[in-house]
Amino acid sequence: MLLTNTFGLRKEPFSARDGHVGVYVCGVTPYDTTHAGHAFTYVSFDVLIRYLRYRGLRVTYVQNVTDIDDDILRKAKQVGLTWDELGRRETEKFRQDMDALNWTPPDHYPLATEVVDDIVGIAERLIERGYAYHRDGSVYFEVRKDPEFGQLAGLGYDEALSVANERGNYPDDPKKRDPLDFVLWQAGQPGEPTWPSPWGEGRPGWHIECSAMSTRYLGPTVDVHGGGSDLIFPHHSCEIAQTEHYTGKKPFARYWLHSAMVKLDGVKMSKSLGNLVMAREVLARVPSDAMRLYLSSHHYRQEWDWKEPELQEVVGWTRGLAAAAGAPTDGAGRAPFGGEAERTRFLNAMDDDLNTPEAIRALRDLAEGIARKGSTHDVGTAQATLRELGGRVLGLTFKG
Repeated sequence: MLLTNTFGLRKEPFSARDGHVGVYVCGVTPYDTTHAGHAFTYVSFDVLIRYLRYRGLRVTYVQNVTDIDDDILRKAKQVGLTWDELGRRETEKFRQDMDALNWTPPDHYPLATEVVDDIVGIAERLIERGYAYHRDGSVYFEVRKDPEFGQLAGLGYDEALSVANERGNYPDDPKKRDPLDFVLWQAGQPGEPTWPSPWGEGRPGWHIECSAMSTRYLGPTVDVHGGGSDLIFPHHSCEIAQTEHYTGKKPFARYWLHSAMVKLDGVKMSKSLGNLVMAREVLARVPSDAMRLYLSSHHYRQEWDWKEPELQEVVGWTRGLAAAAGAPTDGAGRAPFGGEAERTRFLNAMDDDLNTPEAIRALRDLAEGIARKGSTHDVGTAQATLRELGGRVLGLTFKG
C-alpha cells in the first residue's frame, strides 16, 4: 500500500507498527458546519480508516474539536450565543451530518477545552527547554530556535510569514520577539473565557491544542496525521515544531496526509467567503450514497469544483449499484460470475494512494457485469463482492 506523504511529496510504502495504526485528523472548529469541503476531508479519511481495518490492521482514530478559538468567539457574538453553546450546537450538527454520510465515528473525539492542563504542561516544558518564552501573560514559541521550522510546507521565512499573516497571525504583536513566533498560551481578555495557568488567566493557542490531544491519545509519534491541505502551514508546521521539542525530538508523525480543497465556481469554498455547499442541504435531495460517491469520485489530493450536473449523474450510479447489489438471482446450475478481475482492480486502486476514482470505476464495471449476466450466470459471489468492497471500504449503504 502506497500513500503520498506530504513531507517530501512522494508516494511511500505504508507500514504499521505491530499491526496497529494511530491516526489523528484535525477536526472542525464548530461555528458553521458542515460544508462540502468538510465532508470531502472527513469522508476521505473515513475511507482510509475503513481500508486500513479492511486490511486487518488495528486502528485508533482520533479526531478533535477546536471548541475554543477566535472564530468561535466572534461568531458567538454575532448570533447571540455563548461560545460554548455555539460549539455544542455546531458540533452536534457536524456529527449528525457525518452520521448521515455513514462515517465511522472516531475512537476518541476530544474537545480542546478538555486538555487545558496538558497544554499548560507542554508550554511549561518548552519554556524550560528554551524554545518558548512568556511575556505579559502570554507564551510564544520562538521559531528562530528551530532551524527546521516550516519544512513540511517547504517555505522560507519570508513566504512563511506572508502565509501565516493571511491565516490569523498577528505580526505586530508587541510581545513577540519575532513576527513569526506563534502563541502557545494567550493572556485573557475582557469578556473571553479563561483558564488558570502559571502566567495568569488565559486560553490556549490554536496549534498547541492538537499537540496536546494527539499525544494524550496516541503518544509522541502518530502514524498518520491528516487534515485539509490548508492546514499544512501554519497549523501542522507549528504542531511539528512544538511537539517534537516537547517530546525530545521524537518524530511527530510518520506519514502526513492532506486532502485537497473543494471549489465552487473556481473559488475555494470557505466560511469567510460564504460560498458554501452545505452537506445537510445536499442530503435533503440526494441519497447519502450519492454524496459519498460524488466526493470519492475525486482523488483526495486533487482540487476540484463542485458541479450540480455531476452530482446528478452520480445519483444514477448510486441507483445502478444498489440495483446490482440487491437484485434477486437464482444461479442454480449456472456458470459462476465472481467479479475477480474487478476485485483485483479495486484493491490495486486502493493500494495506490487511495485511488478512489479508479476503485469506483471497478465497482461500476462490476455492477454492470452483474446486470448483464444476471439472467445467464450465478452472480451471487459478484454481488457479495460488490457489497463487501462498496460497503466495508467506501462506506456505501446500497440504498439508492
